[in-house]
Amino acid sequence: MDREQARRWLATALTEARTGLAEGGIPIGAALYGADGTLLGRGHNRRVQDGDPSTHAETAAFRAAGRQRSYRGTTMVTTLSPCWYCSGLVRQFGISRVVVGEARTFHGGHDWLAEHGVEVVVLDDPECVALMREFIAVRPALWNEDIGDDIGDE
Repeated sequence: MDREQARRWLATALTEARTGLAEGGIPIGAALYGADGTLLGRGHNRRVQDGDPSTHAETAAFRAAGRQRSYRGTTMVTTLSPCWYCSGLVRQFGISRVVVGEARTFHGGHDWLAEHGVEVVVLDDPECVALMREFIAVRPALWNEDIGDDIGDE
């Protein structure tokens, strides 16, 4: 995948991440693009806002895209390496490519996806890294809750 195109698509996910942060949530955003480059859906982590632990950024973007006959050729763009739950969604529905904004603060399932035929592009975007590092420094308990690392209540 062309890295410039990937960066343009990442901008959509970053906007979603900032929206989530402004709402008091976890700053992770995602977008699902069709094989033709059409934006199918976008979303952000809403675990806090909705009280729903299943509303990750990737699932929100996937749901916003609505039913597709096939996900072949689609690209999931996410500001952070997808967790196992979201990696499973990518595999389950045959999403062809995942663009990852950063994997420094959290190294999710993107290696596993690549091992199973999903094209993975890791951009190591400095804005994505800074957004997550700042959030983790300010809200470590909430971050640990999100990644399933129970260190107590915030």
